[in-house]
Amino acid sequence: MRLHPFRALRPPPAIAGEVAAVPYDVVNREEAAALADGNPRSFLHVGRPDIDLPADTDPYDARVYAQGRAALDAFVRDGTLRRDDEPALYLYRLVMDGRRQVGIVGCVHVDDYEHDVIRKHEKTRKDKEDDRTRHVLTLNAHAEPVFLACRPVEAVDGLVAQAIQATPLYDFVAPDGVRHSLWKVAPADSLVRAFAAVPLAYVADGHHRCASAWRAAVERRAANPGHTGDEEYNWFLAALFPSDQLRILPYNRVVKDLNGLSAEQFRTKLAALGRVEPTTDPVPPVAGSFGVYLPGGWWRVTIDPATIDATDPIRSLDVSLLQERVLTPILGVGDPRTDKRIDFVGGIRGTAELERRVDSGGVAVGFSLHPTTMDQLLAVSDAGEIMPPKSTWFEPKLRSGLLVHEM
Repeated sequence: MRLHPFRALRPPPAIAGEVAAVPYDVVNREEAAALADGNPRSFLHVGRPDIDLPADTDPYDARVYAQGRAALDAFVRDGTLRRDDEPALYLYRLVMDGRRQVGIVGCVHVDDYEHDVIRKHEKTRKDKEDDRTRHVLTLNAHAEPVFLACRPVEAVDGLVAQAIQATPLYDFVAPDGVRHSLWKVAPADSLVRAFAAVPLAYVADGHHRCASAWRAAVERRAANPGHTGDEEYNWFLAALFPSDQLRILPYNRVVKDLNGLSAEQFRTKLAALGRVEPTTDPVPPVAGSFGVYLPGGWWRVTIDPATIDATDPIRSLDVSLLQERVLTPILGVGDPRTDKRIDFVGGIRGTAELERRVDSGGVAVGFSLHPTTMDQLLAVSDAGEIMPPKSTWFEPKLRSGLLVHEM
């Protein structure tokens, strides 16, 4: 894989914790506004600029993108973000609940995305692609890194382990308790050469950002009659982590109604899939099982393993088993991308969020899933397949605003 050092826009160390913000797509407008309230340095003013416009503003209004560019320009003018003097790579360590992961932050090439050297496992939505493409082109920058995984390479791991012995540029604990540390590597020639031995990368989180980076580059190429392929717009910002350091949490589901069934009738239909039993532990212990929360308590469903084709990388996923055996045939849920009766709850919110939503009467049933594994994600991507929507929830999340790549 090609890895490209870049001149970052980044905050001075003293204010890095103030600038760093959650990614744009893990919060809605109200949540983003609350997080940025009272903090004019929050990078949410760039990533979610709708928070600085009237609440009824269309999220795709031209004023939203202009506001994001104005916020970025203001950060550069007032020193909230400063431009590095030299191209560099960066090492980014996150520590959550005692687990750590260390990745390399640099730029990857849009042609590697197009030619499947950077492999995908999700479909993208055009409206979300359009939004991020416009955001990139208006800012003339990639505001947030894409989260990529790669299989470990010993030479790369050795260089990373050596480099993080130095004092980090940034080292702070975010409000959610995750510790974020960043090191600068310049010159980065040794790391670039070592990374050339990495054959493939895999999109862990950021399919729409990858697609929009590629689309933005295509537009810039078309507008540049002297295009050579070396221009900065051919590269986009990525954080690349060894796959064996990453953790996927479950992406749980809730459904608004039981499709005309009573709770007892629903449980009877579930019994045809395998074993159904009451439980006080909502977390499914093994793949092929899931928790079901109905008013009154939790039930565990264990699908007959003889009916699961473990050789099929898609249909053996727990999200697929739930969709194909429960949500569609029993509850009548259609395409989960568009059906308004289903909603998704990231695993970081825990099973208590499923209980809360059912007990409040907002939904009829919650499903607690066993998480997709990294091995499954890699297998699906290598097979050129597409996972069902909302199959993975990675934690911890990268913070935005620590490194910005200008095109």
